[in-house]
Amino acid sequence: MGQPDPSHIARLAGADVHTTRRVPGGSTSDAVRMDLLDGRSVFVKHTRNAPRGMFRAEAEGLAWLAAPGSVDVPAVIAVDSDWIALEWIEQGDRTPATDEALGRGLARMHRAGADQFGAPWPGFAGSVPVPNEPLDDWPAFLAERRLIPVAHAAGLPVQMLRRLDDVLARLPDLLGSPEPPSRLHGDLWAGNHMTDLDGRPVLIDCDAYGGHREVDIAMMLLFGGFGDRVIAAYDEEFPLATGWRDRVEVNQLLPLLVHCAMLGAAWHDRTDDVLKSLA
Repeated sequence: MGQPDPSHIARLAGADVHTTRRVPGGSTSDAVRMDLLDGRSVFVKHTRNAPRGMFRAEAEGLAWLAAPGSVDVPAVIAVDSDWIALEWIEQGDRTPATDEALGRGLARMHRAGADQFGAPWPGFAGSVPVPNEPLDDWPAFLAERRLIPVAHAAGLPVQMLRRLDDVLARLPDLLGSPEPPSRLHGDLWAGNHMTDLDGRPVLIDCDAYGGHREVDIAMMLLFGGFGDRVIAAYDEEFPLATGWRDRVEVNQLLPLLVHCAMLGAAWHDRTDDVLKSLA
């Protein structure tokens, strides 16, 4: 597929195009803002030769995250193999109330749960295709559906792969007590949440699937950008299991491996330090 046709997307949105202009679209995509004659705006994200199913997975994942009514996500206008068109979210000012709402909303979204670990749509760890076929066991799912395929995609040095094998052997003990599958965003770093004009938090760019909720929490802590009140409000709404902070490092291993796969050897040292501490 080529570039998305603005007139086609406008027809799907039910209005004619007034203007279009390029906007930032992330590390792997191009994007435009389409302003429609009825006053609405649409965000269109396009990736040439996108991995099969990537944007349809995003569309289904956003709808699934929105279903419990716990958090806001942009509405999907249309989707194709190489692009997705979403409701435009006008950026507002983040306040303490925003952080409170994000923590409590995320807790309620997680508590809404999932049928199994996995999802019925294709999986993508960043832009790396990964299996999403469900499993009943979280350590097995994390290893087989995420850590192993992402590590192979990253082309890690042999010594790092050996250390990963040692970590995988210990994974059930490292991950703590079992919990039912939560409804995960899957890529919840600070750049994937926004604040709208009413001060409400909005989640974007998901890799949604059923998983352990500490994965989302660990990702939030990996690069920062979330206020202390977010985690505190979450814990008040849906208390985290004892010792969760001790498990942050193991739960950050997946996004670190994703960075190795997407950005290369510059991330090897940081990832290897984590492997050494866990092995």
